[in-house]
Amino acid sequence: MPPLPRTAPETQALFLLLNDALPQTQCTRCGFPDCAAYARAMAEGQAAINQCPPGGQAGIERLAAISGQPVLPLNPEHGTEGPRHVALIDEAWCIGCTLCIKACPTDAILGANKLMHTVIEPWCTGCELCIPVCPVDCIALENVTDTRTGWSAWSAQEAQTARTRYASRQQRLAHEEAAHQAHLITEAEHTLADLPSHTKGADKPPEMDRKRAIIEAALAKAKARQTGA
Repeated sequence: MPPLPRTAPETQALFLLLNDALPQTQCTRCGFPDCAAYARAMAEGQAAINQCPPGGQAGIERLAAISGQPVLPLNPEHGTEGPRHVALIDEAWCIGCTLCIKACPTDAILGANKLMHTVIEPWCTGCELCIPVCPVDCIALENVTDTRTGWSAWSAQEAQTARTRYASRQQRLAHEEAAHQAHLITEAEHTLADLPSHTKGADKPPEMDRKRAIIEAALAKAKARQTGA
């Protein structure tokens, strides 16, 4: 007989256990935007347990024990198991574009626009997401675990650090987006309050009406984003 469908609480409990068993590298190689999304998909029966290269075969065995599914080999479509790497930036070639900073899921890259960047090694998960965005190919990967792979190359403490830093980054990005939307709303409201002085050809009603409609639409969109509607 096929297994009975899980209740929502059972699915949530399974999701938490599966997420705890993932390495939290946030590398997206599983095909999902982060480890939590992959865990959610597994809990809901929408993803197989063999899609996480950083966890390797040991990770698959952990997920199998939690989910009650049979152990499978790692799906090569998602990559291969290997040693842990950390990113290194050739500071002589770095142009300070900040693209790698924006790509790093754990805020492990320090730098600013047009200034040299550097990687904070203890926070780097080896996700490789900074590699393809670098326009001058100044980022390389260094093997830091020799022949140790999967969970032999990654500890529970390192996974927890990565998870905490990823959560902090998500909160920071949400705060910055909220501040940006608040700024847009303030600017739009100020413009509407004194529309004639902000409108070229203010003596022409059609032009005033057109600009008012554009600003009101932008204002409504910004408020919807602010409230998450």
